[in-house]
Amino acid sequence: MARLEAFSDNSGKLQLSLQEIIEWLTAKDEELSEQLPIGGDAGAVQHQREFHQVTWMPLKVSPRRRIFNVSRSVWKQANVASDLWEKLTARCVDRHRTLERLLQIQAAMEELAGALEQAEGVRDAWEPVGDLFIDSLQDHIDATKLFKEELTQVKEGMKQINELAHQLAISDVHLSMENARALEHLNSRWKVLQGSIEERLKQLQDAHRDFGPGSQHFLSSSVQIPWERAISPNKVPYYINHQAQTTCWDHPKMTELYQALSDLNNIKFSAYRTAMKLRRVQKALRLDLVALRSLVEVFREPELQQGEHVMDVVEVIHGLTALYEKLEEERSILVNIPLCVDMCLNWLLNVYDSARNGKMRVLSFKMGLVSLCNADVQEKYKYLFHQVSASGGLTDQRHLSLLLHEAIQIPRQLGEVAAFGGSNVEPSVRSCFRLAPGKPAIEVSHFLEWMSLEPQSMVWLPVLHRVAAAESTKHQAKCYVCKQCPIKGFRYRSLKQFNVDICQTCFLTGRTTKGKKLHYPIMEYYTPTTSGEKMRDFAKTLKNKFRSKQYFTKHPQRGYLPVQSLLEAESSETPCSSPRLPHADTHSRIEHYASRYVVLQSEYRRLKWKHEEAASVPMLTEAGEPGSPTAGGTQDEELLAEARVLRQHKTRLETRMQILEDHNKQLESQLRRLRELLLAMDTDSRMKTQSATSYGAH
Repeated sequence: MARLEAFSDNSGKLQLSLQEIIEWLTAKDEELSEQLPIGGDAGAVQHQREFHQVTWMPLKVSPRRRIFNVSRSVWKQANVASDLWEKLTARCVDRHRTLERLLQIQAAMEELAGALEQAEGVRDAWEPVGDLFIDSLQDHIDATKLFKEELTQVKEGMKQINELAHQLAISDVHLSMENARALEHLNSRWKVLQGSIEERLKQLQDAHRDFGPGSQHFLSSSVQIPWERAISPNKVPYYINHQAQTTCWDHPKMTELYQALSDLNNIKFSAYRTAMKLRRVQKALRLDLVALRSLVEVFREPELQQGEHVMDVVEVIHGLTALYEKLEEERSILVNIPLCVDMCLNWLLNVYDSARNGKMRVLSFKMGLVSLCNADVQEKYKYLFHQVSASGGLTDQRHLSLLLHEAIQIPRQLGEVAAFGGSNVEPSVRSCFRLAPGKPAIEVSHFLEWMSLEPQSMVWLPVLHRVAAAESTKHQAKCYVCKQCPIKGFRYRSLKQFNVDICQTCFLTGRTTKGKKLHYPIMEYYTPTTSGEKMRDFAKTLKNKFRSKQYFTKHPQRGYLPVQSLLEAESSETPCSSPRLPHADTHSRIEHYASRYVVLQSEYRRLKWKHEEAASVPMLTEAGEPGSPTAGGTQDEELLAEARVLRQHKTRLETRMQILEDHNKQLESQLRRLRELLLAMDTDSRMKTQSATSYGAH
């Protein structure tokens, strides 16, 4: 009994203690709730934090262990006291954490304010973009980008401080008015600074694009008032005439050049007409001064290594600028670089991008410049072949077709493509591969041999070189027609009449003396004649003297093809950009094919006559063999050289005859198919007519 009473007394005391604890915790919770809201300036927050540490942190000493040792009779009160304890402790910890966040925000705002002030000082020291040197624009762009990267920490700091303020607001804890205004001001300054950086970078990049080394701004001086050079969205230049209020794709000087080329249209022979026009273009672009080695150096840029890579206008301008700067340096001459670059760009676009899409292949760029540069024609052939050959030095039909397609665009732009077989290059490709029968690819030697035969599609290029070589040549002879003496340029000698020489103007335009016609055959010279050539021509003239007029009537002249309108054969293998001639109906198409057939038949007869003449010349043997001329004589050596030339000429004629025979077969097949088509159309028309008549009778 005594023990029970003692336990009862202890339990009563414990209950009283628990009741006191509960009352104390309740009072503390009410006291915590009655305190002022968290916040204020830095001093107020710090005071709240210190008071909280002194007053509330002792609550961390938990009497929970003592509570759990109570008897069952006081368990319920112990649970109530424990719950109140946990809640009060959680509220104290949360309040402490909130106070810590407020202090972090205040410290972060002070740090960010200093960083922004420093960044704004850098911004305020920027020079206006208009006052900067063009050459320094890229350096300023790089410096601005670096400055933007260095502000990454400020950007992250602003992000974090705004997130903290947002979290406190969700917890119904608000910054003081002073702190809220300070944070808003920081955000405003940061936004303005970011806008200033972006605007500065845009201005610098625009200035660099419009005025920098890769821009077209320096080309604006290529035209004079009332003309203005403008740029389309795809970077293609066009020209505005403010006086006439008109625009055009061609540079004013290019327009003048094309107008001047029209006085060459009276040249009867297409290869010479085309070559002489190109010679004027070559000089106007000053490409006649550019060596092939200089082009090769410019072409070493990485983006110019792949022939099928597509260049934009800016890349073309960059390459042309480097080329003309190199020309000025190597030749020590003054070059109007803006005018030359703009004119050459204009010509390249006319040839390879007449639609002004602002794109051209690297192979097009190289073909245009190499064709008109100052180099040996054989070196040009080699370089161009290597642009389409594989690593083993071989090229297949597809790549050769690409090369010839790029080449034929040059006479096409002058309106002369029909005279060179049209823009369908497949017959030319097949004729070249005939030199390597059965092989899928050819070597450079095959290509050079084929080009030495001056194939129809490429004959304008060697003629261009002869035109250039003849310009400075003077012949000590008088023109039989216009009496010019000495003859300058090409000289044409009759191999039917003695002492009949004709200048290039009279011969190429077909001018003759009154009542007299030029007798064929004719020999062309573009360099001064040697004694051996004079002797050879005298012998030929003497032989031709004994030939009748009927002989020359039967055999076509030894000259050049007159201008003809040739229909291009359609081929699915021709590059898609190749133009094709439109035709109104089947009758028109048959007429064109028939016209082309008669032209090629005439050429075939002429070449056959050449072949017979070459075969009739006795083949000279080498010195020392029986029947050979005396060894060591100058005249004998010249005769031997002539014999070798004749043998080569005979081989060339045979090859060209084979090509013409193939073309004739193709044309005959096309004519036959067209006649069948026309017959079918006529039959169908008659059947429809009969059907209509029968229906009307019923």
